Amino acid sequence: MRKAYPSDVNREQYEIIRYIFENARKKTRPRDYDIYDIFCAILYVLKEACRWRSLPHDFPKWQNVYYHFKNWSVKGEDGKSLLDKAMEELVLSERIISGRKSKTTMSILDSKSVKNAFTAEEKGYDGGKKNIGD
Repeated sequence: MRKAYPSDVNREQYEIIRYIFENARKKTRPRDYDIYDIFCAILYVLKEACRWRSLPHDFPKWQNVYYHFKNWSVKGEDGKSLLDKAMEELVLSERIISGRKSKTTMSILDSKSVKNAFTAEEKGYDGGKKNIGD
């Protein structure tokens, strides 16, 4: 049994996305490790921004974790990787559980950029968001 880390998802959350990773492998032989631990190890590296070799020893070997990360990061025909799909599924389920709409409905616009968008070709644009030619 390994230690729990702040970057981990719980088993209930993982069960929502397990099918994504289970269907992505060749079933030639049984796994030597729990795929949940591999997923949590990937989340650990991404959250802590550490090197693969710096994974704590209670995770599977860093070579196995990195191998799965490389495979799961490949973009498919729809332009999304398995990790992208898993994270979208987790966000969607959490939004539904908390009683929110499945898609976000808010956006943020910078009024200076919007105001300048139509006149940028005529007057120019600089990094300080000042219209040149006024």
